[in-house]
Amino acid sequence: MPASRLSLVCSAARRALNNSAKPGTHIYWRVSRICRHCLQTNCELFYGGRMKRNVLLLPVLLVPMFWGCGDLLTEAPEPNQVLDGPIDGLSPAQNAAHLAGDAGFSERFSPATGLGPVFNQTSCESCHPGDGRGHPATNLKRFGKMTAAGFDYLHERGGPQLQDRAIPGYPAEKLPAEATGISERGGPIVVGLGLIEAIPDEAILANEDPNDADGNGISGRANFVLPPPYLRLRADKIERNGKYLGRFGRKATAIDLLQQTVTAYLNDIGVTSEFEPEELFNPELGNRVGDNVPDPEVATETINNVVIYLQTLRPPERRNATDAVVLQGEQLFAQIGCASCHTPEMQTGPNAIAPLAFQKVPLYSDLLLHDMGSALADNYPEGEANGAEWRTTPLWGLGLVGELLGGTPFYLHDGRTSSLQEAILLHGGEAEVSRNNFAGLNAGEKAAVLAFLKSL
Repeated sequence: MPASRLSLVCSAARRALNNSAKPGTHIYWRVSRICRHCLQTNCELFYGGRMKRNVLLLPVLLVPMFWGCGDLLTEAPEPNQVLDGPIDGLSPAQNAAHLAGDAGFSERFSPATGLGPVFNQTSCESCHPGDGRGHPATNLKRFGKMTAAGFDYLHERGGPQLQDRAIPGYPAEKLPAEATGISERGGPIVVGLGLIEAIPDEAILANEDPNDADGNGISGRANFVLPPPYLRLRADKIERNGKYLGRFGRKATAIDLLQQTVTAYLNDIGVTSEFEPEELFNPELGNRVGDNVPDPEVATETINNVVIYLQTLRPPERRNATDAVVLQGEQLFAQIGCASCHTPEMQTGPNAIAPLAFQKVPLYSDLLLHDMGSALADNYPEGEANGAEWRTTPLWGLGLVGELLGGTPFYLHDGRTSSLQEAILLHGGEAEVSRNNFAGLNAGEKAAVLAFLKSL
């Protein structure tokens, strides 16, 4: 681990300890969130490569280490330099649930606690380090094939998701040779999701234009999906033919954060819950017996706390927002048409979590599906999304993508490039005009657009 990165992390933890008496400061959250990813991957010397499960012990355990690193300590990062943190204004009960959900989000499962039998990663945080986007090494694959009767998700071959790891005694899955639609995806940033969930359906649907009635070349549409039976649908949710608006996931296939959380526990970690009580089954491998841990393997309370944790993570703060170059880039971003899909701001409606109600949401997304062209197509349909359509990715936090990945950012749904300019130039389909407009800018103007994006 580079000394510069270690000094940043350690000084952040030191500041968390120093600020522990300040009103509204959660010492256990701050120390555990700032240090967890560092410790679980780099501190075998101190912890044998294992994070302590009880985050309440962290301040006691870490104090000697921090004050032993005095020569490495520099200034701690400002709030706009990190992704994680709870929103302001939570009640004591909500704060407690947030902290418990934080621990659940980071818990590493093992065969003894319900991992597998087939799985992708051992914890939520493995794919979302520091609540940021995942490294391409943790990408997952979904697969299937197109037939005359429609898309076949190859359930009999372990589809729709490839679980490429397995606990001892079980074979991991392999990608079937007949799979023609293969979608590789990295874990997205998970901050600000509560605000996205709180945006009313009608606000999202107001931007739909599936037939491009205004003739601007943009034909965004919503992905309406069938809800799982356990979903707690709010009365204000809009229904179309038994389906409801999806807003989470790369193709907007999850209706709310409960569905997103439950699905991730099962498909990514192989952990059952009250909501999804059956183990993953691959008929080809014959692993019907599952593992030896009774189902459900994760408590409903943990699921609910992780949902609250995701709902109450604060959105990223802007950096350098008033710099002249950034302001120029913001203006150009709108002029060349990027803001047609990457809508700068939406607003939440009423919400049971008061700090989420009636808030401006600077997410830079319309949360709709758009055809992104052949270069980004995965030929993998989900819900009403076809193989070339993707939900507009929120751009907030874009400038911090590399902070928890060793300083190297990875862009697009599969992290295929570390060049933000290349990521823009790979856009096609409905974004082709905007892409060409960007390509036609002079070097200084392109640099301004990139500076603006990195300020988000």
